[in-house]
Amino acid sequence: MGQVYFEDVNTGDEIPQLRKNCSTQQLVLWAAGSGDFYQIHYDKDFAQSTGLKGLIVHGALKNAFLGQLLHDWAGEAGSLRKFGCAYRGMDEPDQDIICRGVITKKYSEGGEHFIELDVWTEKPDGTKTSPGTALVTLPGRG
Repeated sequence: MGQVYFEDVNTGDEIPQLRKNCSTQQLVLWAAGSGDFYQIHYDKDFAQSTGLKGLIVHGALKNAFLGQLLHDWAGEAGSLRKFGCAYRGMDEPDQDIICRGVITKKYSEGGEHFIELDVWTEKPDGTKTSPGTALVTLPGRG
Protein backbone atom coordinates (compact mmCIF):
# COMPACT_ATOMS: atom_id res chain seq x y z
CA MET A 1 0.00 0.00 0.00
CA GLY A 2 1.32 3.44 -0.87
CA GLN A 3 1.32 6.52 1.31
CA VAL A 4 -2.16 7.87 2.15
CA TYR A 5 -2.52 11.66 2.28
CA PHE A 6 -4.84 13.91 4.29
CA GLU A 7 -6.51 15.24 1.15
CA ASP A 8 -7.38 11.72 -0.03
CA VAL A 9 -9.52 10.68 2.96
CA ASN A 10 -12.94 11.75 4.19
CA THR A 11 -15.11 11.29 7.24
CA GLY A 12 -16.96 8.00 6.88
CA ASP A 13 -14.24 6.32 4.83
CA GLU A 14 -13.28 2.84 5.95
CA ILE A 15 -9.57 2.09 5.96
CA PRO A 16 -8.32 -1.20 4.43
CA GLN A 17 -9.01 -4.19 6.65
CA LEU A 18 -6.35 -6.40 8.19
CA ARG A 19 -7.11 -10.11 8.69
CA LYS A 20 -5.26 -12.13 11.28
CA ASN A 21 -5.60 -15.77 12.24
CA CYS A 22 -3.73 -16.83 15.38
CA SER A 23 -2.39 -20.31 15.75
CA THR A 24 -1.98 -21.76 19.22
CA GLN A 25 1.77 -21.45 18.63
CA GLN A 26 1.40 -17.70 18.14
CA LEU A 27 -0.49 -17.48 21.44
CA VAL A 28 2.37 -19.27 23.23
CA LEU A 29 4.91 -16.95 21.59
CA TRP A 30 2.83 -13.90 22.59
CA ALA A 31 2.61 -15.20 26.16
CA ALA A 32 6.39 -15.50 26.27
CA GLY A 33 6.99 -12.11 24.68
CA SER A 34 4.41 -10.22 26.71
CA GLY A 35 4.73 -12.03 30.03
CA ASP A 36 0.98 -12.80 30.04
CA PHE A 37 1.00 -16.46 31.05
CA TYR A 38 -2.67 -16.76 32.05
CA GLN A 39 -3.45 -20.34 31.05
CA ILE A 40 -6.73 -19.51 29.25
CA HIS A 41 -4.53 -18.54 26.31
CA TYR A 42 -2.56 -21.76 25.87
CA ASP A 43 -3.92 -24.58 28.12
CA LYS A 44 -7.22 -25.84 26.69
CA ASP A 45 -8.11 -27.98 29.71
CA PHE A 46 -7.52 -25.07 32.08
CA ALA A 47 -9.53 -22.71 29.87
CA GLN A 48 -12.43 -25.15 29.82
CA SER A 49 -12.24 -25.55 33.61
CA THR A 50 -12.97 -21.82 33.91
CA GLY A 51 -16.14 -22.15 31.84
CA LEU A 52 -14.70 -21.17 28.48
CA LYS A 53 -15.34 -23.41 25.48
CA GLY A 54 -11.63 -23.35 24.64
CA LEU A 55 -8.58 -21.13 24.29
CA ILE A 56 -8.96 -17.39 23.72
CA VAL A 57 -6.69 -14.84 22.08
CA HIS A 58 -4.92 -12.36 24.38
CA GLY A 59 -6.63 -8.98 24.44
CA ALA A 60 -3.27 -7.25 24.18
CA LEU A 61 -2.49 -9.24 21.03
CA LYS A 62 -5.69 -7.94 19.42
CA ASN A 63 -4.60 -4.45 20.53
CA ALA A 64 -1.30 -5.04 18.72
CA PHE A 65 -3.16 -6.16 15.59
CA LEU A 66 -5.14 -2.89 15.63
CA GLY A 67 -1.87 -1.00 16.02
CA GLN A 68 -0.57 -2.81 12.94
CA LEU A 69 -3.74 -1.90 11.04
CA LEU A 70 -3.24 1.79 11.84
CA HIS A 71 0.52 1.79 11.21
CA ASP A 72 0.13 0.05 7.87
CA TRP A 73 -2.59 2.49 6.80
CA ALA A 74 -0.84 5.70 7.95
CA GLY A 75 2.34 4.74 6.12
CA GLU A 76 5.90 5.89 6.69
CA ALA A 77 5.02 9.59 6.69
CA GLY A 78 2.02 9.16 9.00
CA SER A 79 2.11 8.92 12.76
CA LEU A 80 -0.04 7.15 15.33
CA ARG A 81 -0.55 9.73 18.08
CA LYS A 82 -3.12 8.11 20.36
CA PHE A 83 -4.76 4.72 20.43
CA GLY A 84 -6.69 2.48 22.78
CA CYS A 85 -9.25 -0.29 22.76
CA ALA A 86 -11.42 -2.23 25.17
CA TYR A 87 -11.79 -5.98 25.36
CA ARG A 88 -15.50 -6.68 24.95
CA GLY A 89 -15.54 -10.13 23.38
CA MET A 90 -13.48 -13.25 22.99
CA ASP A 91 -11.73 -14.44 19.86
CA GLU A 92 -10.45 -17.97 19.41
CA PRO A 93 -7.32 -19.30 17.76
CA ASP A 94 -7.59 -20.61 14.21
CA GLN A 95 -10.45 -18.18 13.49
CA ASP A 96 -10.18 -14.98 11.46
CA ILE A 97 -9.90 -11.78 13.45
CA ILE A 98 -10.83 -8.89 11.17
CA CYS A 99 -9.31 -5.53 12.12
CA ARG A 100 -11.28 -2.57 10.80
CA GLY A 101 -11.41 1.19 11.08
CA VAL A 102 -13.52 4.11 9.92
CA ILE A 103 -12.64 7.80 9.85
CA THR A 104 -14.83 9.82 12.22
CA LYS A 105 -13.21 13.26 11.94
CA LYS A 106 -10.44 15.10 10.09
CA TYR A 107 -8.96 18.51 10.80
CA SER A 108 -5.78 20.56 10.55
CA GLU A 109 -4.20 22.34 13.47
CA GLY A 110 -0.79 23.93 13.92
CA GLY A 111 0.35 22.79 10.50
CA GLU A 112 -0.49 19.13 11.19
CA HIS A 113 -3.29 17.06 9.65
CA PHE A 114 -5.24 14.92 12.14
CA ILE A 115 -7.51 11.96 11.52
CA GLU A 116 -9.72 10.48 14.23
CA LEU A 117 -10.93 6.91 13.77
CA ASP A 118 -13.10 4.29 15.37
CA VAL A 119 -11.28 0.95 15.18
CA TRP A 120 -12.26 -2.56 16.20
CA THR A 121 -11.67 -6.25 15.83
CA GLU A 122 -14.51 -8.49 14.80
CA LYS A 123 -15.31 -12.16 14.40
CA PRO A 124 -16.21 -13.59 10.98
CA ASP A 125 -19.92 -13.17 11.89
CA GLY A 126 -19.41 -9.40 12.38
CA THR A 127 -19.48 -9.37 16.19
CA LYS A 128 -17.18 -6.59 17.44
CA THR A 129 -14.79 -7.82 20.12
CA SER A 130 -12.31 -4.98 20.75
CA PRO A 131 -13.71 -1.52 19.99
CA GLY A 132 -11.40 1.47 20.23
CA THR A 133 -10.40 4.89 18.96
CA ALA A 134 -7.29 6.34 17.41
CA LEU A 135 -5.74 9.65 16.46
CA VAL A 136 -3.38 9.65 13.47
CA THR A 137 -1.51 12.38 11.63
CA LEU A 138 -1.13 12.15 7.88
CA PRO A 139 1.04 14.18 5.53
CA GLY A 140 -0.51 16.72 3.22
CA ARG A 141 0.13 16.71 -0.50
CA GLY A 142 1.29 20.30 -0.54
